[in-house]
Amino acid sequence: MTTELRVLDPSEWDRWYGVLELAFGGVPEADEERKLWQELTEYERSIGAWDGDRCVGTAGAFSFRLSVPGGAVVPAAGVTMVSVAATHRRRGILTSMMRRQLEDVRAGGEPLAVLTASEPEIYGRFGYAVAAYSARATIDTTRVRLAVPEGADEVTLRYASPTEALEACEAVYARLVPGRPGMLERRPGWERLALIDPPGDREGASPRQCVLAERGGEVVGYALYAIKPEWSFNGANGAVVLHQLAGLDPAAEGALWRFLSSVDLTSRVLVHSRPVDDAWQHLVSDVRRCEPTLRDGLHVRLVDVGAALEARTYQAPVDVVFEVADAFCPWNEGRWRLTGDAKGAVCVRTEDAADLSLSVRELGSVYLGGNSLASLASAGRVRELREGALVEASVAFGSPVAPWLPHGF
Repeated sequence: MTTELRVLDPSEWDRWYGVLELAFGGVPEADEERKLWQELTEYERSIGAWDGDRCVGTAGAFSFRLSVPGGAVVPAAGVTMVSVAATHRRRGILTSMMRRQLEDVRAGGEPLAVLTASEPEIYGRFGYAVAAYSARATIDTTRVRLAVPEGADEVTLRYASPTEALEACEAVYARLVPGRPGMLERRPGWERLALIDPPGDREGASPRQCVLAERGGEVVGYALYAIKPEWSFNGANGAVVLHQLAGLDPAAEGALWRFLSSVDLTSRVLVHSRPVDDAWQHLVSDVRRCEPTLRDGLHVRLVDVGAALEARTYQAPVDVVFEVADAFCPWNEGRWRLTGDAKGAVCVRTEDAADLSLSVRELGSVYLGGNSLASLASAGRVRELREGALVEASVAFGSPVAPWLPHGF
């Protein structure tokens, strides 16, 4: 490979980002969206692959803190803006950028790297695995009734400008982060992502709207949504397009779902990205009429196996030795003894006999509690070497709530 990898200079951003846009179809982003991404770019964590004076590859990372089982928020590199020019495929550029990036993440002391994938099959060879899923649905509000929790009638709702309500919405979001693995603690600037609403991306829907849920003068939830008007010979057939919904308790969430399901001139709620265990599934009278579907969400890569496994807690006592394979990051290979419970954990290298054999991908897959080691074993991806170790570890790695990534990056 004759290309050079180097840290991005701010003066090169337009050319660098143009390569990324071209790789994703060449449709320019709206000015407001492009401007925000430029302001959020961490230049010291962004890499360009250059063939002479031409940029032919891009990769970046954001400095995130990610919630994990037990409620801690853990430093994580949010891998982003990855592309290779079509003219320079199959030359090892992506592999070299991924290796450089993971070495930098390790040097910076972050135990995890995370990403969302345009094509999920790409990143497995670099040690990433799907750790959290998102649910989509189309709730037919003409045929589905909602049974809201007790206390929903005590919640009052009011319209608010998304911009004016932003601080209150962010306060609600911040309180929810420790309670669900996979959520990102939003750093300054990231709150503006919710306000990006270019007309060209609305597909006929209205500008973004906001409703606040309040109780006793306190904001206890919010919904960001749009209305997509549609009419047929028989009358109105519009849709509520849900962008965000959060509530501090079941009554607040229930009140918001009831509101969205009863907006005038609409017949359905389009739900694009929600946790797989989201409450609405238990509020509706007929889940079949909601057409739920599942897709991959957050992909996780353990950059430092010991530090990553120590950073979370475990819902049952566990004492297990893993034989870990990791050809791409060889510093992780070998045997690791994990001992832990709901109060904390220790994970250190050991010469003891292994109880379970797996690759770093399987550890990433189960890290947030969204997948089971036993399920992976049934697919031949985890081998049990000590009887009983698989059940012990599978129970310990679980999470009482499903992991979920609220927004992309």
